[in-house]
Amino acid sequence: MKTTNFNIDNLIRPSIKALKPYSSARDEFQGTSDAMVFLDANENPFNNGVNRYPDPQQGDVKAILSEIKNVNSKHILLGNGSDEVLDLIFRAFCEPNKDNIIILPPTYGMYSVLANINAITIKEVQLSDSFQPQVEEILNITDGSSKILFLCSPNNPTGNSFSSESIETLLNKFKGVVVIDEAYIDFSKEKSWIDRLEEFPNLIVTQTLSKAYGMAGIRLGICYASTKIISVLNRIKPPYNVNELTQQKAIQQLSIKDLATNQINGILKERANLISELQSVSFISKIYPSDANFVLVKVDDASKRYDQLIDKGIVIRNRTTQPGCENCLRLTVGTKEENTILIKNLLLISKS
Repeated sequence: MKTTNFNIDNLIRPSIKALKPYSSARDEFQGTSDAMVFLDANENPFNNGVNRYPDPQQGDVKAILSEIKNVNSKHILLGNGSDEVLDLIFRAFCEPNKDNIIILPPTYGMYSVLANINAITIKEVQLSDSFQPQVEEILNITDGSSKILFLCSPNNPTGNSFSSESIETLLNKFKGVVVIDEAYIDFSKEKSWIDRLEEFPNLIVTQTLSKAYGMAGIRLGICYASTKIISVLNRIKPPYNVNELTQQKAIQQLSIKDLATNQINGILKERANLISELQSVSFISKIYPSDANFVLVKVDDASKRYDQLIDKGIVIRNRTTQPGCENCLRLTVGTKEENTILIKNLLLISKS
């Protein structure tokens, strides 16, 4: 159902509306760079591959993503990791010391960190026992200063996807911006919400090349939204926020046919094998369903088991302090060899 009578202009901070963005030399230049003489940006003229400033709008990267995701490049903004994208959203829509956001713990910790950095109040509605949004409670705590609702689906650290019905209800009834963090969407059978951008003017979808595409090291986050929202975020992003080497590596990897698909399929196969093997570990009492590249498990004593694995040179994530995740460990799906090592040591620990 399409959202009606929603005006994103009413949510943008007045100072952002009035902002005259920095205009870089490359933003002003239109045309091809072949045979051009660039004496505008005080760069070192000697070509070493990175002596020129990068494309501020990352046009070639967006063109490939546009084809892969079937989304017009005008709906895409790229950032120095998803954390920069999220920070830009805060700065565009949240007035410091006035506005608030809503998060649904247990969830990704950077939402709270960025809120605190930007002096934004945090309201929390804990996920249900089945790790689903409690829609009525969310809407009940919303007020006129509630600017952003963060939905992490598939959720970190629980691994499950939120129901489409709950998300659609929130998109229609929440009066602010709804950010759906889809960092793990490529491992899920659920469809991405980028297919429905035209229906919901308050929808922002964030994704990343760090997980399914295996490029965590280049720090490239992706934002999909209406052209209006993208234009606002472009006004406040640093002029050259994605460096040349990151853009080159993204283009190189994204251009390899079926690379990501094959790796995703491999991870999904290993996820199934890992879940099967974990059932043999005596101190694991519950294995939660996963739509991500990790598995959340409940154990007898999470801190004890975490330390035992560390002693054996295996680093996992102890999530026992998170709401609803008491004595839970988060296990990333590794290679077949890494998963074999994990299971072998879990079984040894369980017998000790």
